Amino acid sequence: MCRLIAPLAFALAALGSASALAQPVVPPVTAVSQVSPGAALAPRAFTLNEAVQAALEFNPSLSAAQREIEAAEGALIQAGVYQNPTLSVDVEDVRTRSRTTTMSLSQPFELGGKRAARVNAAERAVEGARVAKQLRETQLRADVTAVFLAALLSQERVRLAQASLDVARSGSLAASRRVQAGKVSPLEETRSKVAEANVRLELVQAQGELRAQLQELRALTTANVPFESLNGDALTLPTLPSIEVLQQTAVGSPTLRQARLETQRLSALADLELAKRTPDITVSAGFQRAQQEGRGSTIAVVGVSIPLPVFDTNRGNIVEALRRRDKSEDDTRALELRLQADLSIARQRLTVASEEVSAVTSEILPSAQTAFDAAARGFELGKFQYLDVLDAQRTLLQARAQYLRSLGDAHRAVADVARVIGPTFTQP
Repeated sequence: MCRLIAPLAFALAALGSASALAQPVVPPVTAVSQVSPGAALAPRAFTLNEAVQAALEFNPSLSAAQREIEAAEGALIQAGVYQNPTLSVDVEDVRTRSRTTTMSLSQPFELGGKRAARVNAAERAVEGARVAKQLRETQLRADVTAVFLAALLSQERVRLAQASLDVARSGSLAASRRVQAGKVSPLEETRSKVAEANVRLELVQAQGELRAQLQELRALTTANVPFESLNGDALTLPTLPSIEVLQQTAVGSPTLRQARLETQRLSALADLELAKRTPDITVSAGFQRAQQEGRGSTIAVVGVSIPLPVFDTNRGNIVEALRRRDKSEDDTRALELRLQADLSIARQRLTVASEEVSAVTSEILPSAQTAFDAAARGFELGKFQYLDVLDAQRTLLQARAQYLRSLGDAHRAVADVARVIGPTFTQP
């Protein structure tokens, strides 16, 4: 593994001193207007804001969430309607001279607040569907941000590998010239050729990783923008507010709001089951026409029917609804504790990653860069062996890799916080 990655550090001599690591990876480009589906544009650099906006506009999961809202609104309309009346006609004795015809209209009436509880539950379901869409938007933003930043870091690795390959080729040529001059053993030339091949393999692997991440980003943004590279600064260390501020902000996060609305919906359903203990009544009114030996008479008919709750008192449904409501309350409290723990962990991860980045940029990278420069110059002057250069390369490359890993951890921690808190989170 050391032989595989060691020659990459040759490129760091061309990248300048360690202070250059804080500079933007890709030069900024002019922002472009929003791209509509099917637009024919040349491949260009893609910004994070464009990626997020494209995902929010074109990702089908948000359209599916909107359909759920519309379905919940339809259920709300249905929950508020009254029951239909019933028209009934009874005929006794089909003989014309002696038959009796009764026609009545019956209307059921709900008692005990059933309709109000049903409407309340449907309203909570509509609110829950709307919050679920906000939660999906939050998750989509976080997913796009995480993939975008990971691709940015991979893009930086590709750039480093490309620069390393150029320097490795120069090293191979220098070793070949020294072998031809009889200053070093042919073994050194062989080592340089192997090092160049390893750098080329590392470049292929980095390009493959970048292509995979770009494809994942295209899937999230539905590939409506023909981008081939990313425009952004992957080497900027993100920041977060204090854990107290984060936990206060998390109280209004879509995740907790959705859990609370679900509890309210189940509470309304429990009220509905309690209201069902009160029996409904059905009022009917009509007339009866009786024929006797060719003479007819008409009388009014009025009736009321009330079911008697003798056997079914709805007790089982009431217990089920109440326990589901209690379970939802417990789940909400557990979710709140878990989110607070997740925020604390993410905040701690950012702190550790920031300290690692600071240590690498202030101490490790400058020292490794100095050692590599000295070994490279010594090898050119014949004072050091090629193994000394490889060792310096390995140290410098490991420092660079640690720097990129720490930056990636920092960005992932911030993305996790944004995933928890939602749109109310703004990075300072």
